[in-house]
Amino acid sequence: MARTRVRITSLLALSFSAALLLTATGCGGGGDTSSPSSSSSGADAAGKDTGPVVVATTGWEGAFAKAAGAEDVTVIVPESAQHAPDYDPKPSDLAAVADADFVLYAPFEPYAEKFKEAAGGDAELVEVGLDNDAAKVRAEVTRLGGMFDTEATAAEWIDSFDTEYGKLRKDLKSAWPGGRAPTVVAQVFSAWSAKLAGAEVVGTYGPEAVTAEQLSDLSRKKPQLVLDNVHMTTGPVLPDSGARQVGIVNYPGKDLDLLTVYKNAATTLEKAMNAS
Repeated sequence: MARTRVRITSLLALSFSAALLLTATGCGGGGDTSSPSSSSSGADAAGKDTGPVVVATTGWEGAFAKAAGAEDVTVIVPESAQHAPDYDPKPSDLAAVADADFVLYAPFEPYAEKFKEAAGGDAELVEVGLDNDAAKVRAEVTRLGGMFDTEATAAEWIDSFDTEYGKLRKDLKSAWPGGRAPTVVAQVFSAWSAKLAGAEVVGTYGPEAVTAEQLSDLSRKKPQLVLDNVHMTTGPVLPDSGARQVGIVNYPGKDLDLLTVYKNAATTLEKAMNAS
């Protein structure tokens, strides 16, 4: 498999030329977005074609693109942003969008409209369903592979994902306290990790603030674990219930390796179950 080149847009590299490019292209949001521009495909230093140029709003979309076979991926929101939807795009960020073949975004991101406008008519806008549920990941990677014309690479990644996912599930099952599936309450965007662990989900919460009535109901179900979403945490959910709260990370690191998200979650869950 070809080595992926990941370009992270630097917040310190705002250039005058990028601002001029934005002025020229960022206001033309009414063009045809039915297909990518073939003239802007990426190339490495030797001039070898590296496939489509992909701009992803966050590393999460970027990881899906990489898994699907994209090699030229630019991520806009820096990894250091604690809550990605709060990020305020800079002019250079929007300028990068104008050079893309594909722009990947999630509908819940408030800056999605800005990227749509900046993309103009040359980039294909792709709404990505950000969910680490295994079945949804397979479907999304397959879909993106078809769009990027990298179906073989996407299929290869899915094979490796299935192998690793099966191994992690087996290891977590062997770590069940007393040989029984743990009972959990999960934040809605962390429910995928409960499936990974083979846990019994007795309740969910979020993404809205948890009400007193919800807390009372969840507490009565006596979960062993609370699977929180570190990117949207509301703090301790059931602090007096005896349930152990576990922070689940959805976003990948700078390497955009989606498999690492599952490995890290499995490590976190195993430690939590062993400590119960």
